[in-house]
Amino acid sequence: MTERLRVTWVQPEDLLGHELRQASEDGRDATAQATTWHTSGGQPSPPRAGASTPPAPPALRALALTLLDELAELPQPLAAREPTPLPKITRACGDAWPETQREPKPQRPVGPPTEPAGSDTHPPPTTAPRSAPHGPEGTTTAPPPRASAGAPGSGGSPPVSGRGGAGEQTPLSTHQSHAAWLGRAVGCVLGKPVEKLPLHAIRALARATGNWPLNTWFTARGVPADLAAAHPWNRRSAVNSLAENIDGMPEDDDLNYPLLNVLLLQRYGRDFRTSDVALLWLDQLPAGRTFTAERVAYRNLLAGIEPPDTARHHNPFREWIGAAIRADVHGWTHPGDPASAAAQAHRDAALTHTANGVYGAMFVAGTIAAAGGGADVHTSLRAGLSVVPPRSRLAQAVSQAIQLAHAHTDFDSVVDQLHAAHGHYHWVHAVPNAALLAAALTHADGDFTGSICRAVSGGWDTDSNGATAGSVAGLLAGHPDRLPERWTAPLKNRLATSVVGFDGIGFDELARLTQEALRP
Repeated sequence: MTERLRVTWVQPEDLLGHELRQASEDGRDATAQATTWHTSGGQPSPPRAGASTPPAPPALRALALTLLDELAELPQPLAAREPTPLPKITRACGDAWPETQREPKPQRPVGPPTEPAGSDTHPPPTTAPRSAPHGPEGTTTAPPPRASAGAPGSGGSPPVSGRGGAGEQTPLSTHQSHAAWLGRAVGCVLGKPVEKLPLHAIRALARATGNWPLNTWFTARGVPADLAAAHPWNRRSAVNSLAENIDGMPEDDDLNYPLLNVLLLQRYGRDFRTSDVALLWLDQLPAGRTFTAERVAYRNLLAGIEPPDTARHHNPFREWIGAAIRADVHGWTHPGDPASAAAQAHRDAALTHTANGVYGAMFVAGTIAAAGGGADVHTSLRAGLSVVPPRSRLAQAVSQAIQLAHAHTDFDSVVDQLHAAHGHYHWVHAVPNAALLAAALTHADGDFTGSICRAVSGGWDTDSNGATAGSVAGLLAGHPDRLPERWTAPLKNRLATSVVGFDGIGFDELARLTQEALRP
């Protein structure tokens, strides 16, 4: 008998379980549908994978499709405060929505670093002072106290206050793009071995090798056999993302999508449409390298469903993190212009996501745009929040996370409170991951090692959070030689990718391609 193929993230019986969970999160009353499903023998969605076993019988699968349609018709209590169309988002943001920068400023040259390569710090800016964080009413306040290198949960060496703030630099220099690409890759690799592991397992594995607070790559060397058996590393990543076996940047969707978006801008320009994103994916991205919301949207495209319905039809992952991991290039495209970056990210995200899933992308794009324009990390995060509806769950979670990070020197305490507040979400949902990202960047004060280690040590979607934290912190550093060599050297200036025609590309070449895409 031929073994049955189980394609993940598209089976109706698995989508139904996730949609029931989504309904409970966004306030829809799905009691009747849940009762029908469970009394008919339907199972919950797989907790940490994309397909349940065994597959549902034909009658149960048909019921799942019927219930998915019924769930889509339920009233949406949160729709008013969590809109998806961009005009409604900008209205919800009100006066907080930043002005659009209409004319690019001349490029300001960025010189080479003045400190030794591999340092965890970079020199203070010479063109403008750092801006201090501001309180809710706009009053200037002193930066919050920071944990020392030896403090529990610190995630590494004490950061330099503020990070960034070097003044507006439009467009980005090649050095800045290179540093951002490298930072994204480093953070992603750091998080790959522990992706899908619960928080207590991440802490136990790191402590077993003397790597807590997290300050370097994970390793299997020295991990007791019983602990390794109880909490195995991510199956696909253990072979290429532990300290002992990193040999270049392994293939990962967290790097595939930024590369695709460089190609998107080269092919269609900054005024691309959501349908252009779809066409590019169909040309360049293998369907098997998509996951969750992206895979459902891809399937919908092949079924003749057009955007933005691709994001909504039988897509319970539409508020997960997928659009956020595609957002970096939109920020790089508009340094100093969070509004335009967010609008561009919205057109990309609308293919696959709605509401908080879209906000996650806009938040990342706005934050990166501000950092690329010379803002420090705290100002950049405020810019990211300014393009998200303030009454949305994501905006409220991010704001609370930033407050927690300011209030506690022990980052473990921050993480514990975030998990207590948001642990009911799926581990790939945009809300908890955006909150953790913001807390990590805030607490690390923009320091590179501190940012990626805090983001990964907080659990949930570890490789994606590490990647975005590394992108922001790398951009703030401004030059690849300002990133510690112990992080960048193992990547060997080589990216493995499933994007057609680009496997093995170097990060220096990616920076060059990005610069070409950023030209007006």
